[in-house]
Amino acid sequence: MEFTLWDVLTDLGLLSLLLLVGMVLRARVIFLQRSFMPASIIAGILGLILGPNGFQIIPFSDFIGTYPSVLIAIVFASIPLSSEKFDWRKVMDKVGGFWSYSQIIMLLMWGLGLMFALIFLVPTFHVHDGFGLLLAAGFVGGHGTAAALGDAFQQQGWEEATSLAMTSATIGAIVAIGVGLLLIRSAANKGEANYISRFEELPTEYRTGLLPKEKRTSMGNDTVSSISIDPLVFHLALVLLVATGGYFLSQFGERLFPQLTIPAFSLAFLVGLFLNIMIQKAEVDHYIDKNVISKVSGSATDILVAFGIASINLTVVVENIVPFSILIIFGILFSYFFYKVVSKNYFQENWFEKGIFTWGWITGAVAMAIALLRIVDPKMESKTLDEYGLAYIPIAPVEIMLITFSPMFILHGRPWLFVTITVGLSILIILFSIRRGWIMIGERENG
Repeated sequence: MEFTLWDVLTDLGLLSLLLLVGMVLRARVIFLQRSFMPASIIAGILGLILGPNGFQIIPFSDFIGTYPSVLIAIVFASIPLSSEKFDWRKVMDKVGGFWSYSQIIMLLMWGLGLMFALIFLVPTFHVHDGFGLLLAAGFVGGHGTAAALGDAFQQQGWEEATSLAMTSATIGAIVAIGVGLLLIRSAANKGEANYISRFEELPTEYRTGLLPKEKRTSMGNDTVSSISIDPLVFHLALVLLVATGGYFLSQFGERLFPQLTIPAFSLAFLVGLFLNIMIQKAEVDHYIDKNVISKVSGSATDILVAFGIASINLTVVVENIVPFSILIIFGILFSYFFYKVVSKNYFQENWFEKGIFTWGWITGAVAMAIALLRIVDPKMESKTLDEYGLAYIPIAPVEIMLITFSPMFILHGRPWLFVTITVGLSILIILFSIRRGWIMIGERENG
Protein backbone atom coordinates (compact mmCIF):
# COMPACT_ATOMS: atom_id res chain seq x y z
CA MET A 1 0.00 0.00 0.00
CA GLU A 2 1.45 3.38 -1.05
CA PHE A 3 1.66 5.99 1.70
CA THR A 4 0.93 9.61 0.73
CA LEU A 5 0.58 12.95 2.48
CA TRP A 6 -3.18 12.56 2.17
CA ASP A 7 -2.88 9.61 4.55
CA VAL A 8 -1.22 11.91 7.06
CA LEU A 9 -4.00 14.49 6.68
CA THR A 10 -6.69 11.80 6.98
CA ASP A 11 -5.09 10.28 10.08
CA LEU A 12 -4.75 13.71 11.72
CA GLY A 13 -8.32 14.60 10.77
CA LEU A 14 -9.73 11.41 12.26
CA LEU A 15 -7.63 11.85 15.37
CA SER A 16 -8.80 15.45 15.66
CA LEU A 17 -12.38 14.19 15.69
CA LEU A 18 -11.52 11.79 18.51
CA LEU A 19 -9.73 14.54 20.46
CA LEU A 20 -12.78 16.79 20.20
CA VAL A 21 -15.05 13.92 21.25
CA GLY A 22 -12.70 13.26 24.17
CA MET A 23 -12.83 16.91 25.18
CA VAL A 24 -16.64 16.96 25.08
CA LEU A 25 -16.89 13.72 27.04
CA ARG A 26 -14.51 15.06 29.68
CA ALA A 27 -16.59 18.23 29.95
CA ARG A 28 -19.93 16.40 30.24
CA VAL A 29 -19.42 12.98 31.82
CA ILE A 30 -18.99 13.09 35.60
CA PHE A 31 -17.18 9.75 35.70
CA LEU A 32 -14.51 11.02 33.32
CA GLN A 33 -14.27 14.26 35.26
CA ARG A 34 -13.64 12.33 38.46
CA SER A 35 -10.99 10.25 36.67
CA PHE A 36 -9.17 13.43 35.56
CA MET A 37 -8.49 11.63 32.30
CA PRO A 38 -7.01 13.98 29.66
CA ALA A 39 -8.84 14.20 26.33
CA SER A 40 -5.77 12.75 24.60
CA ILE A 41 -6.01 9.50 26.58
CA ILE A 42 -9.78 9.30 26.00
CA ALA A 43 -9.18 9.85 22.27
CA GLY A 44 -6.48 7.20 22.22
CA ILE A 45 -8.68 4.63 23.92
CA LEU A 46 -11.51 5.38 21.49
CA GLY A 47 -9.04 5.03 18.62
CA LEU A 48 -7.84 1.71 19.98
CA ILE A 49 -11.39 0.36 20.32
CA LEU A 50 -12.71 1.70 17.02
CA GLY A 51 -9.54 1.67 14.92
CA PRO A 52 -7.54 -1.00 13.03
CA ASN A 53 -6.59 -2.85 16.23
CA GLY A 54 -10.17 -2.92 17.47
CA PHE A 55 -13.50 -2.99 15.62
CA GLN A 56 -11.98 -1.40 12.50
CA ILE A 57 -14.66 1.29 12.27
CA ILE A 58 -12.29 4.26 12.04
CA PRO A 59 -10.17 3.94 8.86
CA PHE A 60 -6.77 4.95 10.17
CA SER A 61 -3.86 4.15 7.86
CA ASP A 62 -1.44 1.33 8.61
CA PHE A 63 1.20 3.88 9.57
CA ILE A 64 -0.24 5.44 12.74
CA GLY A 65 2.29 3.52 14.79
CA THR A 66 5.13 5.51 13.20
CA TYR A 67 3.84 8.94 14.20
CA PRO A 68 4.87 8.79 17.89
CA SER A 69 8.56 8.33 17.00
CA VAL A 70 8.41 11.55 14.93
CA LEU A 71 6.39 13.49 17.48
CA ILE A 72 8.70 12.58 20.36
CA ALA A 73 11.56 14.21 18.44
CA ILE A 74 9.49 17.41 18.28
CA VAL A 75 8.77 17.21 22.03
CA PHE A 76 12.45 16.79 22.93
CA ALA A 77 13.49 19.50 20.47
CA SER A 78 11.21 21.92 22.34
CA ILE A 79 12.65 21.28 25.81
CA PRO A 80 15.89 23.31 25.57
CA LEU A 81 14.14 26.16 23.75
CA SER A 82 11.49 26.49 26.48
CA SER A 83 13.76 26.02 29.51
CA GLU A 84 14.50 28.89 31.86
CA LYS A 85 18.00 29.77 33.03
CA PHE A 86 18.75 28.62 36.54
CA ASP A 87 21.40 28.86 39.23
CA TRP A 88 22.33 25.35 40.40
CA ARG A 89 23.25 26.51 43.91
CA LYS A 90 19.98 28.35 44.43
CA VAL A 91 18.00 25.35 43.19
CA MET A 92 19.82 22.91 45.48
CA ASP A 93 19.58 25.15 48.53
CA LYS A 94 15.86 25.71 48.07
CA VAL A 95 14.57 22.32 46.93
CA GLY A 96 17.44 19.91 47.52
CA GLY A 97 15.29 17.46 49.45
CA PHE A 98 12.61 17.35 46.78
CA TRP A 99 15.26 16.93 44.08
CA SER A 100 16.94 14.10 46.00
CA TYR A 101 13.66 12.29 46.67
CA SER A 102 12.47 12.58 43.07
CA GLN A 103 15.81 11.70 41.51
CA ILE A 104 16.16 8.56 43.63
CA ILE A 105 12.67 7.37 42.69
CA MET A 106 13.41 7.86 39.00
CA LEU A 107 16.77 6.09 39.08
CA LEU A 108 15.48 3.17 41.13
CA MET A 109 12.39 2.63 39.02
CA TRP A 110 14.61 2.29 35.96
CA GLY A 111 17.25 0.20 37.72
CA LEU A 112 15.15 -1.98 40.02
CA GLY A 113 12.48 -2.50 37.36
CA LEU A 114 15.14 -3.93 35.06
CA MET A 115 16.72 -5.95 37.87
CA PHE A 116 13.37 -7.45 38.89
CA ALA A 117 12.70 -8.53 35.32
CA LEU A 118 16.20 -9.95 34.83
CA ILE A 119 15.93 -12.05 37.98
CA PHE A 120 12.32 -13.26 37.78
CA LEU A 121 10.72 -12.59 34.38
CA VAL A 122 13.44 -13.12 31.78
CA PRO A 123 14.42 -16.64 32.90
CA THR A 124 10.84 -17.69 33.66
CA PHE A 125 8.95 -16.28 30.68
CA HIS A 126 11.86 -15.82 28.23
CA VAL A 127 10.94 -12.19 27.56
CA HIS A 128 13.34 -9.65 26.08
CA ASP A 129 16.26 -8.56 28.30
CA GLY A 130 14.95 -5.00 28.20
CA PHE A 131 11.48 -6.00 29.41
CA GLY A 132 11.99 -4.43 32.83
CA LEU A 133 12.56 -0.98 31.30
CA LEU A 134 8.91 -0.93 30.21
CA LEU A 135 7.93 -0.16 33.80
CA ALA A 136 9.82 3.13 34.11
CA ALA A 137 9.13 4.07 30.49
CA GLY A 138 5.39 3.88 31.10
CA PHE A 139 5.08 4.93 34.74
CA VAL A 140 7.62 7.62 35.59
CA GLY A 141 8.09 8.54 31.93
CA GLY A 142 4.55 8.53 30.56
CA HIS A 143 3.46 8.16 26.95
CA GLY A 144 6.23 10.39 25.59
CA THR A 145 8.98 8.28 27.13
CA ALA A 146 7.13 5.12 26.12
CA ALA A 147 7.20 6.30 22.51
CA ALA A 148 10.89 7.15 22.73
CA LEU A 149 11.95 3.87 24.31
CA GLY A 150 9.69 1.84 22.04
CA ASP A 151 11.15 3.51 18.97
CA ALA A 152 14.72 2.87 20.17
CA PHE A 153 14.02 -0.82 20.72
CA GLN A 154 12.12 -1.14 17.45
CA GLN A 155 15.23 0.03 15.63
CA GLN A 156 17.06 -2.80 17.39
CA GLY A 157 14.54 -5.44 16.32
CA TRP A 158 12.21 -5.64 19.34
CA GLU A 159 8.99 -4.80 17.50
CA GLU A 160 6.67 -5.39 20.46
CA ALA A 161 8.34 -2.77 22.67
CA THR A 162 6.20 0.21 21.61
CA SER A 163 2.84 -1.50 22.18
CA LEU A 164 3.94 -2.77 25.58
CA ALA A 165 5.42 0.58 26.63
CA MET A 166 2.29 2.46 25.56
CA THR A 167 0.14 -0.01 27.47
CA SER A 168 2.33 0.49 30.52
CA ALA A 169 1.87 4.28 30.29
CA THR A 170 -1.91 3.98 29.89
CA ILE A 171 -2.21 1.63 32.86
CA GLY A 172 0.04 3.96 34.84
CA ALA A 173 -2.26 6.92 34.24
CA ILE A 174 -5.29 4.91 35.40
CA VAL A 175 -3.44 3.61 38.47
CA ALA A 176 -2.22 7.11 39.34
CA ILE A 177 -5.76 8.44 39.69
CA GLY A 178 -7.59 5.28 40.79
CA VAL A 179 -5.23 4.33 43.61
CA GLY A 180 -4.37 7.97 44.27
CA LEU A 181 -7.99 8.80 45.17
CA LEU A 182 -8.07 5.84 47.57
CA LEU A 183 -4.85 7.07 49.22
CA ILE A 184 -6.32 10.55 49.57
CA ARG A 185 -9.47 9.22 51.21
CA SER A 186 -7.43 7.11 53.62
CA ALA A 187 -5.16 10.02 54.55
CA ALA A 188 -8.11 12.35 55.07
CA ASN A 189 -9.75 9.85 57.44
CA LYS A 190 -6.50 9.62 59.43
CA GLY A 191 -6.07 13.38 59.63
CA GLU A 192 -2.83 13.34 57.63
CA ALA A 193 -4.00 15.85 55.01
CA ASN A 194 -3.62 19.58 55.68
CA TYR A 195 -5.62 21.30 52.94
CA ILE A 196 -8.07 18.64 51.72
CA SER A 197 -10.88 19.51 49.32
CA ARG A 198 -13.90 17.67 47.93
CA PHE A 199 -14.26 17.04 44.19
CA GLU A 200 -17.28 19.35 44.06
CA GLU A 201 -15.17 22.19 45.50
CA LEU A 202 -12.52 22.02 42.79
CA PRO A 203 -12.43 24.86 40.25
CA THR A 204 -14.67 24.26 37.25
CA GLU A 205 -11.75 24.06 34.85
CA TYR A 206 -10.18 21.18 36.76
CA ARG A 207 -13.38 19.18 36.59
CA THR A 208 -14.53 19.92 33.06
CA GLY A 209 -11.34 20.99 31.34
CA LEU A 210 -13.04 24.17 30.09
CA LEU A 211 -11.77 27.59 31.18
CA PRO A 212 -14.29 30.28 32.15
CA LYS A 213 -13.80 33.70 30.54
CA GLU A 214 -12.29 35.32 33.63
CA LYS A 215 -9.54 32.68 33.88
CA ARG A 216 -8.42 32.63 30.27
CA THR A 217 -4.85 33.69 29.50
CA SER A 218 -2.86 34.37 26.36
CA MET A 219 -0.98 31.47 24.76
CA GLY A 220 2.03 33.74 24.21
CA ASN A 221 3.33 37.01 22.80
CA ASP A 222 4.08 38.01 19.24
CA THR A 223 7.86 38.45 19.12
CA VAL A 224 8.06 38.99 15.36
CA SER A 225 5.81 40.87 12.96
CA SER A 226 3.42 38.94 10.77
CA ILE A 227 4.44 41.30 7.96
CA SER A 228 7.64 39.25 7.85
CA ILE A 229 6.55 35.87 9.20
CA ASP A 230 3.66 34.66 11.32
CA PRO A 231 4.84 34.35 14.95
CA LEU A 232 3.50 30.80 15.28
CA VAL A 233 5.25 29.72 12.07
CA PHE A 234 8.47 31.30 13.37
CA HIS A 235 8.39 29.24 16.57
CA LEU A 236 7.31 26.10 14.70
CA ALA A 237 10.21 26.59 12.30
CA LEU A 238 12.69 26.65 15.19
CA VAL A 239 11.30 23.46 16.73
CA LEU A 240 11.03 21.60 13.41
CA LEU A 241 14.55 22.69 12.43
CA VAL A 242 15.92 21.26 15.67
CA ALA A 243 13.93 18.02 15.34
CA THR A 244 15.07 17.57 11.73
CA GLY A 245 18.65 18.26 12.75
CA GLY A 246 18.39 15.50 15.32
CA TYR A 247 17.07 13.10 12.69
CA PHE A 248 19.85 13.91 10.22
CA LEU A 249 22.48 13.44 12.95
CA SER A 250 20.92 10.10 13.86
CA GLN A 251 21.06 8.93 10.24
CA PHE A 252 24.62 10.19 9.86
CA GLY A 253 25.67 8.37 13.04
CA GLU A 254 24.15 5.11 11.80
CA ARG A 255 26.16 5.37 8.58
CA LEU A 256 29.38 5.96 10.51
CA PHE A 257 28.71 3.38 13.23
CA PRO A 258 26.16 0.79 12.00
CA GLN A 259 26.21 -1.02 15.34
CA LEU A 260 25.36 2.12 17.33
CA THR A 261 21.85 3.56 17.19
CA ILE A 262 21.30 6.92 18.87
CA PRO A 263 17.61 7.92 18.75
CA ALA A 264 16.70 11.07 16.86
CA PHE A 265 14.87 12.53 19.88
CA SER A 266 18.06 12.49 21.99
CA LEU A 267 20.10 14.18 19.30
CA ALA A 268 17.28 16.68 18.77
CA PHE A 269 17.64 17.61 22.44
CA LEU A 270 21.38 18.19 21.93
CA VAL A 271 20.77 20.25 18.79
CA GLY A 272 18.24 22.28 20.76
CA LEU A 273 20.78 22.91 23.52
CA PHE A 274 23.35 24.06 20.97
CA LEU A 275 20.86 26.35 19.22
CA ASN A 276 19.74 27.78 22.57
CA ILE A 277 23.36 28.60 23.51
CA MET A 278 23.94 30.28 20.16
CA ILE A 279 20.73 32.30 20.49
CA GLN A 280 21.72 33.46 23.98
CA LYS A 281 25.24 34.39 22.86
CA ALA A 282 23.76 36.43 20.03
CA GLU A 283 21.45 38.07 22.61
CA VAL A 284 18.34 37.42 20.53
CA ASP A 285 16.69 34.95 22.93
CA HIS A 286 14.08 37.57 23.80
CA TYR A 287 12.53 36.94 20.36
CA ILE A 288 11.61 33.42 21.44
CA ASP A 289 8.47 33.14 23.56
CA LYS A 290 8.92 30.13 25.80
CA ASN A 291 5.16 29.84 26.31
CA VAL A 292 4.62 29.40 22.57
CA ILE A 293 7.37 26.78 22.40
CA SER A 294 5.73 24.98 25.34
CA LYS A 295 2.40 25.02 23.50
CA VAL A 296 4.05 23.46 20.46
CA SER A 297 5.50 20.76 22.70
CA GLY A 298 2.19 20.23 24.48
CA SER A 299 0.30 19.93 21.21
CA ALA A 300 2.78 17.34 19.92
CA THR A 301 2.45 15.44 23.20
CA ASP A 302 -1.36 15.30 23.02
CA ILE A 303 -1.25 13.95 19.47
CA LEU A 304 1.54 11.53 20.42
CA VAL A 305 -0.46 10.13 23.35
CA ALA A 306 -3.60 9.63 21.25
CA PHE A 307 -1.79 7.98 18.33
CA GLY A 308 0.35 5.93 20.69
CA ILE A 309 -2.62 4.38 22.49
CA ALA A 310 -4.62 3.92 19.27
CA SER A 311 -1.73 1.99 17.71
CA ILE A 312 -1.28 -0.49 20.58
CA ASN A 313 -1.15 -4.05 19.27
CA LEU A 314 -3.50 -5.88 21.64
CA THR A 315 -2.25 -9.27 20.44
CA VAL A 316 1.25 -8.42 21.70
CA VAL A 317 -0.16 -7.33 25.05
CA VAL A 318 -2.20 -10.52 25.44
CA GLU A 319 0.80 -12.69 24.55
CA ASN A 320 2.83 -11.04 27.33
CA ILE A 321 -0.01 -10.55 29.80
CA VAL A 322 1.40 -12.64 32.67
CA PRO A 323 4.94 -11.22 32.90
CA PHE A 324 3.60 -7.78 32.04
CA SER A 325 1.05 -7.92 34.87
CA ILE A 326 3.70 -9.06 37.34
CA LEU A 327 5.95 -6.17 36.32
CA ILE A 328 3.10 -3.67 36.72
CA ILE A 329 2.25 -5.01 40.20
CA PHE A 330 5.90 -4.67 41.19
CA GLY A 331 5.82 -1.05 40.00
CA ILE A 332 2.68 -0.26 42.01
CA LEU A 333 4.16 -1.77 45.18
CA PHE A 334 7.43 0.10 44.62
CA SER A 335 5.58 3.41 44.17
CA TYR A 336 3.40 2.78 47.23
CA PHE A 337 6.47 2.08 49.38
CA PHE A 338 7.96 5.44 48.46
CA TYR A 339 4.69 7.23 49.09
CA LYS A 340 3.90 5.56 52.42
CA VAL A 341 7.33 5.05 53.95
CA VAL A 342 10.05 7.12 52.30
CA SER A 343 8.13 10.38 51.90
CA LYS A 344 7.34 10.46 55.63
CA ASN A 345 11.04 10.48 56.44
CA TYR A 346 12.09 12.79 53.64
CA PHE A 347 9.76 15.73 54.16
CA GLN A 348 9.59 17.56 57.48
CA GLU A 349 6.35 19.27 56.54
CA ASN A 350 3.51 18.54 54.15
CA TRP A 351 4.77 15.01 53.57
CA PHE A 352 1.34 13.85 52.43
CA GLU A 353 0.87 16.57 49.81
CA LYS A 354 4.37 16.03 48.42
CA GLY A 355 4.00 12.27 48.68
CA ILE A 356 0.69 12.10 46.82
CA PHE A 357 1.99 14.47 44.15
CA THR A 358 5.01 12.24 43.63
CA TRP A 359 2.76 9.17 43.55
CA GLY A 360 0.84 10.71 40.65
CA TRP A 361 4.06 11.66 38.88
CA ILE A 362 5.87 8.33 39.13
CA THR A 363 2.84 6.29 38.09
CA GLY A 364 1.03 8.52 35.61
CA ALA A 365 3.16 11.57 34.65
CA VAL A 366 2.92 15.19 35.81
CA ALA A 367 -0.65 15.83 34.60
CA MET A 368 -1.98 13.14 36.94
CA ALA A 369 0.18 14.47 39.77
CA ILE A 370 -1.25 17.97 39.41
CA ALA A 371 -4.80 16.59 39.35
CA LEU A 372 -4.25 14.80 42.67
CA LEU A 373 -2.50 17.81 44.19
CA ARG A 374 -5.45 20.06 43.33
CA ILE A 375 -7.67 17.81 45.45
CA VAL A 376 -5.44 17.76 48.52
CA ASP A 377 -4.14 21.33 48.18
CA PRO A 378 -6.65 23.39 46.14
CA LYS A 379 -5.03 26.74 46.96
CA MET A 380 -1.48 25.42 46.45
CA GLU A 381 -0.51 26.42 49.99
CA SER A 382 2.02 23.60 50.36
CA LYS A 383 4.16 25.04 47.51
CA THR A 384 4.62 21.48 46.26
CA LEU A 385 4.26 22.36 42.58
CA ASP A 386 6.66 25.29 42.87
CA GLU A 387 9.29 23.09 44.50
CA TYR A 388 8.82 20.33 41.94
CA GLY A 389 9.24 22.80 39.08
CA LEU A 390 12.64 23.86 40.43
CA ALA A 391 13.68 20.35 41.44
CA TYR A 392 12.95 18.95 37.99
CA ILE A 393 15.45 21.26 36.27
CA PRO A 394 18.49 19.12 37.23
CA ILE A 395 16.43 15.93 36.92
CA ALA A 396 15.53 16.46 33.24
CA PRO A 397 19.03 15.82 31.82
CA VAL A 398 19.29 12.62 33.87
CA GLU A 399 15.94 11.42 32.55
CA ILE A 400 17.00 12.08 28.97
CA MET A 401 20.24 10.13 29.49
CA LEU A 402 18.29 7.22 30.96
CA ILE A 403 15.92 7.14 28.00
CA THR A 404 18.78 7.46 25.51
CA PHE A 405 21.32 5.03 26.88
CA SER A 406 19.26 2.32 28.60
CA PRO A 407 18.47 0.53 25.28
CA MET A 408 22.17 0.64 24.39
CA PHE A 409 23.11 -1.21 27.56
CA ILE A 410 20.61 -3.91 26.61
CA LEU A 411 21.72 -4.04 22.97
CA HIS A 412 25.36 -4.54 23.95
CA GLY A 413 24.56 -7.19 26.55
CA ARG A 414 25.25 -5.03 29.62
CA PRO A 415 21.89 -4.87 31.45
CA TRP A 416 23.48 -5.54 34.83
CA LEU A 417 25.90 -2.66 34.34
CA PHE A 418 22.90 -0.38 33.87
CA VAL A 419 21.37 -1.75 37.08
CA THR A 420 24.64 -1.18 38.95
CA ILE A 421 24.95 2.41 37.72
CA THR A 422 21.37 3.44 38.54
CA VAL A 423 21.27 1.75 41.95
CA GLY A 424 24.78 2.96 42.76
CA LEU A 425 23.89 6.57 41.93
CA SER A 426 20.77 6.26 44.09
CA ILE A 427 22.86 5.13 47.06
CA LEU A 428 25.26 8.03 46.57
CA ILE A 429 22.38 10.51 46.47
CA ILE A 430 20.94 9.00 49.66
CA LEU A 431 24.27 9.36 51.46
CA PHE A 432 24.63 12.91 50.15
CA SER A 433 21.09 13.72 51.34
CA ILE A 434 21.78 12.39 54.82
CA ARG A 435 24.92 14.52 54.99
CA ARG A 436 22.99 17.63 53.90
CA GLY A 437 20.24 16.92 56.41
CA TRP A 438 17.52 16.40 53.82
CA ILE A 439 16.49 13.05 55.29
CA MET A 440 15.18 13.69 58.79
CA ILE A 441 14.05 10.36 60.23
CA GLY A 442 11.74 10.80 63.19
CA GLU A 443 11.76 14.62 63.02
CA ARG A 444 8.85 15.27 60.70
CA GLU A 445 6.10 17.81 61.22
CA ASN A 446 2.94 17.41 59.22
CA GLY A 447 1.85 20.97 58.89
